Amino acid sequence: MSFSLVLLLLLLSLADRGSSQMNVTDSPPRGCGPGLGRPYALLCDLEAVWGVVLESVAGGGVLACLLLGGVLLGVLRRVSEPERRSGVGLLLLLLAGAVGLFGLSFAFLIESGEALCVVRRALWGALFALCFSCLLVQGWRVRRLARGGRTPGGWALAGLALALTTVQGIVAAEWILLTVAREGQPACLYQPLDFALACSYVAALLLAATLTAGLALRGKEQRWRRSAVWLFVSCLASVLLWAAWLGFYLYGNGALGHAPDWDDPVLAVALVSQGWLLLLLHAVPEAHFCLRPAPQPDTPDYFDTSQPPPRLRETSFDEDLPLSHRPYMENHAFSFDEHSAALRPGYRNSNIGLRNSGVPFRSNVYQPTEMAVVLNGGTTEQDGQARPGRATRYPAAH
Repeated sequence: MSFSLVLLLLLLSLADRGSSQMNVTDSPPRGCGPGLGRPYALLCDLEAVWGVVLESVAGGGVLACLLLGGVLLGVLRRVSEPERRSGVGLLLLLLAGAVGLFGLSFAFLIESGEALCVVRRALWGALFALCFSCLLVQGWRVRRLARGGRTPGGWALAGLALALTTVQGIVAAEWILLTVAREGQPACLYQPLDFALACSYVAALLLAATLTAGLALRGKEQRWRRSAVWLFVSCLASVLLWAAWLGFYLYGNGALGHAPDWDDPVLAVALVSQGWLLLLLHAVPEAHFCLRPAPQPDTPDYFDTSQPPPRLRETSFDEDLPLSHRPYMENHAFSFDEHSAALRPGYRNSNIGLRNSGVPFRSNVYQPTEMAVVLNGGTTEQDGQARPGRATRYPAAH
């Protein structure tokens, strides 16, 4: 912001010097060819350097906006996330408005005429309204996304911005018709206060965009809050810029005694400064956010040996079984111990004779094991103390 003020004062001082020199002589200024008329002298006059400097800065801004817009259109197919694609249309519309601001500054480098003054009065507020409408709609979009909501498509958002811009177009058209067509006043004859009042709707759009961007900072989504920060910074810088040029245009020129001569340089510098401010503080960060790849979900790196392997839950197999199956597993464990012991040499079991004598196997008829009988205190199935298919376990006596 301070850089813009310093540039404004420098260019205005150069403009005063160049205008005084042009009034002394009518010969073509240094740097301009003999065929170039006086209305276009500021475009090439090396003595009034402010016109050449401002022309170069504005031309660089137009080139930067066109390059950024071409990049956005070229990689638009790679943007698959709907939330990010919805902001590309607004960004392209904002770049178009910035190109209009840079282009309109050339109209203030040419000596004023009736047709040129009509163009200035008609396009000044309309182009600013287009840019600030894009900021307002962008703030509303980011606020919804930061709160976890959904946003309309890019065409709907761009249509809303154009609808807000149309209001300023109607205001400018009525002002020109009332003053020029009906009253017959010259198009270049108007008071600075009238020019500022015709931009009241534009100032309201800027304040609304700043308020909306401030509300978007309270969102929960971190990635959308970053866009809200850049949007709020660009709106706040625009408010300061408008306060600076309005104060200088309405009061500063009259206080310094350069009211008619410095009006056009003030407006031209305001146009170029606003265009670069929107380009650097909003368009470039927003384009970077839209074009960067979407964050991928975190996946474990199985080849990373620096991290310890995940620990498995140490649970018993019995915990996953229903309660009705656990006694069977306990009885089955006793049977497994008996079969293991039967393979040892010298082991004798009275049930072996029963198996060889044709008695049914105990998988069909329950036969308690010797250990089960000992643990049950000598009771068997016939005593009515144990149920079929289940052996009751008791703690061992000390």
